[in-house]
Formats: sequence, structure tokens, C-alpha cells
Amino acid sequence: MEKGLIGDGITEKDLFDSKLMGLLTPRPSEVIARFDRLYAESPEKATDFYYALSRASDYIRTYRVAKDLKWKSATEYGELDITVNLSKPEKDPKAIAAAGKAKAGGYPKCLLCREAEGYAGRLDYPGRANHRLIPMKLNGEDFCLQYSPYVYYNEHCIVLNSRHVPMKIDRAAFNKLLDFVDLFPHYFLGSNADLPIVGGSILSHDHFQGGHYDFAMAKAGIETELRFSGFEDVQAGIVKWPMSVIRLRAADKVRVAELAEKILKAWRAYSDPSVTVFAETDGEPHNTITPIARRRGADFEMDLVLRNNLTTEEYPLGLFHPHQELHHIKKENIGLIEVMGLAVLPARLKAELKELEEILVSGGDVSKSESCLKHAAWVEELKTRYTFTSENTESILRQEVGVVFMKVLEHAGVFKRDEAGHAAFLRFAESVE
Repeated sequence: MEKGLIGDGITEKDLFDSKLMGLLTPRPSEVIARFDRLYAESPEKATDFYYALSRASDYIRTYRVAKDLKWKSATEYGELDITVNLSKPEKDPKAIAAAGKAKAGGYPKCLLCREAEGYAGRLDYPGRANHRLIPMKLNGEDFCLQYSPYVYYNEHCIVLNSRHVPMKIDRAAFNKLLDFVDLFPHYFLGSNADLPIVGGSILSHDHFQGGHYDFAMAKAGIETELRFSGFEDVQAGIVKWPMSVIRLRAADKVRVAELAEKILKAWRAYSDPSVTVFAETDGEPHNTITPIARRRGADFEMDLVLRNNLTTEEYPLGLFHPHQELHHIKKENIGLIEVMGLAVLPARLKAELKELEEILVSGGDVSKSESCLKHAAWVEELKTRYTFTSENTESILRQEVGVVFMKVLEHAGVFKRDEAGHAAFLRFAESVE
């Protein structure tokens, strides 16, 4: 900066430090060769090496990830993980203005493209000179393993298609998930749904997310066993979870994939007006699935989370989406990570929760704070249940944020957790036959 080689913006600094670290990061062929040697000893040794390299090369900027707020909130479904994500860098106005004037590159096509490996970057695309990928075959197709630069949980990885093709939930997707956990038994792997509102932020590039972490959903047990004729060798049941989840488990991954495909096909076409579930309206499809695969010893386990993206006049952002009264905490789509029980909440909450704490301890008026006005109704309800002190207010607010996130997941559940919802869930399971 002093020499005038780069400006003082965050974006320019990030591009430059990626370039510097790229000079020190081993070549792709060297990384792959070492990964393969270690994999021959154990899959875990291979991923340990690769994760350490991704941090040491500054591809994962650990000093930023460390700024994230993280805690757990106890609920009837287990301990939910809550994160307030502060690690993604702010875009400074100068970089935004410059990027707006820059000619569109179109290369790489998106942030998940294989061509990003080693790419120098530009004002509207991060530097990836220090980025390395691990190639593999899943369901006979070329995929690559990488880690997320903004890790939300331990060893948060992304498995991306080598080709820029759109996401699709089908039998091939189930096969890919199960092939991956066969290769890496210590990791789980899941997919966002393939429809807007209930899908992830990048639907244009086929990819999955996984890692070395046990989410609350994975720890949740079966509350209602299910039987599917012709699949007596596959254990099945409804999971005790705020969203609508069918869990399958068997020693043969092919059988798990076959039953998952049968359930998906049934769900794509299923409607139940009594609980406002419609497969399509005006030719627009609404039903899809968020699948997650993991190993349980010698068995393969897959959770199928039923999703529906119907919008209504009352709920224009989605009927099975966080409703308006929860938007003060969470408004964005409920993707794979949230589905499993980890809230990714906006950075604004760090300052807002701190201000709320000060207001509650001092006995102030929330409605007089412009930034906290959105929380007023929530705070008034909390006052009916708690006496706030300087010692307990932070922990109460954090716990109650977790309760709001639990309600977010309940809103996203297609079959509600009441008598009518349970009966409707069983009707769907019977319809799979």
C-alpha cells in the first residue's frame, strides 16, 4: 500500500494476499499426490492434511472466522447451534463502484466453478491463487472436494461438479451423496433443495456441502417407525425434528437410494389441501427434498427433508418459510445448514443484541431505538417471563434467539407437529406405496 501497488480497500488487500500465498502453496499435483498417499493410510488422515493446508494457505481466513459469534440453545429437539456470521468481509464502496464499471468477465462462471482453482481474482470475484481442489468420482461423474472459505462448522466442505450444470435432486444425487460417505465415512454430505425459496444461494452449479460435525438433527431419534413394502431391509421412520424428515438406514447403499428415489417421486406429485400442500400451482412445481447422507458404522443413513416452496397472499416469501413475526431474527432462506440445526444469522444481530442488553438492564424503551425497533414485540413478550439483570440478560437473549430459530424451523416444516400434521405425514407415507 505504501508503495502504491494496491489501494487500501479490503477487496484489493484480499486479492493481493491471495496472490502472495499462492506463491507459497504447493502445486495442485503435489497436493493431490500427498492427499492420495495419506488416503491409502486412512481417509481421515487425508482430510486432516487437506484442511490444515486450506487454513495454512490463508484460503480459509481463520482470523475472520474466529470473529463469528457462536453458542448453543437448548430446545425440545436438542441443542441447536446458533452463529452470527461476521467473517465474510465487507465490500468497501470504492470496490463496489469499480466493480460496477468493470466489464463482465463471465470466467469463472460462478464461485463454485473448477476454473476458480489458481484464479487471480478481480474486484467482483475473490482471489483463488491459494486454492487447491481434490478430484474424485461420484456416481461415475467428475467432482472436486474443497473447503468453504467461511467455515460455519468443523471441516465445512463443498463437493462440486467439475462441470457448470444446475442442481437437481434425483436418483443420481442420492447416489453421489452415498458414494461420498462411502469414500469418507467420517464426513456427512447433504444437498440443498433444487427449487427457489427452499434451495440454497447457488442453484446454477451442482454441489453439495458436508463436513466432520454432528448436527442436532443427526442426533435426533426416530419417533414414528415407517414400513415400506418391498423395502423391509431398510429401516425407516419419522425423525423427532421441527421439520418433516424421513430417515432411511440400511447396510446396502443401493437399497437406500432406491427407496429415497421412490419417496422423492411420490413427494413431487403429492398434494394434501387439508394441510395446504400442493405439488404445483399454475404449472409451477413446489415439492422437493433436502437430502443428507452419513454413515452409522457399517450402515448408510439418509435423511429426506420434505420441502415445499408455495407462496400465498399472506406469505409472499413462502408459506413454509420463516413468517413475518420472526424476520427480526431470521428472514433468509432455510437451506441445508439451517435444516440440520445450525442458524446462520445476519451480522447486524451482534450490535443489536448488545444494544438490547443495555436497554433491558437499564430499563430503557426499545421503541426509541431505530436499530432495535424491529425487536420491540419480542422484547415485550420476554419481559413477561424474565426479570433482567446485568448478570443474566446476555444468556437469556442468546437462549431466546435459539427459541426463535426453533420456530423458524417449525414454520419451514411441511407437516406441522400437531395431531393433524402427524396424521397428514402418515397419509403421505402410506401414499408412497
